[in-house]
Amino acid sequence: MERPYILHMFTPGKQMSPFDVNMAADAGYQLVVPYGEVGLDAVAGMTQDAIFSRGPKGVARTGIFIGGRDALLAADMLKKAQAAMVKPFVVSLMADPSGAYTTAAAMVACVEQALKTRGEGLAGQRVVVLGGTGPVGRIAAVIAAQAGATVLLSSRQGIDAAEEAATETAKHFGVTLHGISGGDANAVRHSLAEADVVLSCAKAGVQAVSAEDLKHAGALKVAADVNAVPPEGIAGVGVMDDAKPLAGTQALGIGALAIGNVKYQTQHRLLQRMREAEKAVCYSFGDAFETARGWLAEKAAAGG
Repeated sequence: MERPYILHMFTPGKQMSPFDVNMAADAGYQLVVPYGEVGLDAVAGMTQDAIFSRGPKGVARTGIFIGGRDALLAADMLKKAQAAMVKPFVVSLMADPSGAYTTAAAMVACVEQALKTRGEGLAGQRVVVLGGTGPVGRIAAVIAAQAGATVLLSSRQGIDAAEEAATETAKHFGVTLHGISGGDANAVRHSLAEADVVLSCAKAGVQAVSAEDLKHAGALKVAADVNAVPPEGIAGVGVMDDAKPLAGTQALGIGALAIGNVKYQTQHRLLQRMREAEKAVCYSFGDAFETARGWLAEKAAAGG
């Protein structure tokens, strides 16, 4: 009898996201087993339980997915699981806490694609991340920084919170990030004044940039928003907008559902590759970014 494809799903929260469970099943895993309240100290033992029980042939059909809501903790859990492997008992791994890795990757890839229509790339751009202390904002900031952008994390809680998040995230992933205040309208307008790119990663239902704020964004080239819940995170950016001119600016707007489509395709492809891989793979947000880039390139080549 052929061994089934099993995906063990670890989360430090009380329960695994139903979204991720559905995605795993749709990628072809036959058994999808979620585990809640898995702390960092439990990862090594649970990983070894998963690998030693199936034998060298069984591990090729075994994967571990790491969820949760903390982008930094998920990275640590991924490293801990990887370090727990004992050859030849090595299984495939993937981290995507709250979808933050694939969402951030899709967002930045969409921005890069929009910049290409202007003959530019991410390198050298001044990127302001609104809602930058959350998981999507932090990882989008890291990806943009790795691509050569100057990145500023903004927080509605003020400059101290922004600088703390920037310092913590930069240290964790070995990049340079800066903090900037988003505590009031004047602070937001100050950050927009010299921004080439704005990434709105604020909570659902929060408008981070008003129409009046946009009047101060004279250098803006691309504005991307992951908020699909009214009102728009960036005024004038519709959820379906896909590099659509943003009224009153010289910028292109990218909305939540346009980003969400790329996020879905990215997560599906990574999970499917995990299941199909002959040798164990380990996927994080860098792999998600390359996958999102690849899907967008294929779409563009097909005229989509």
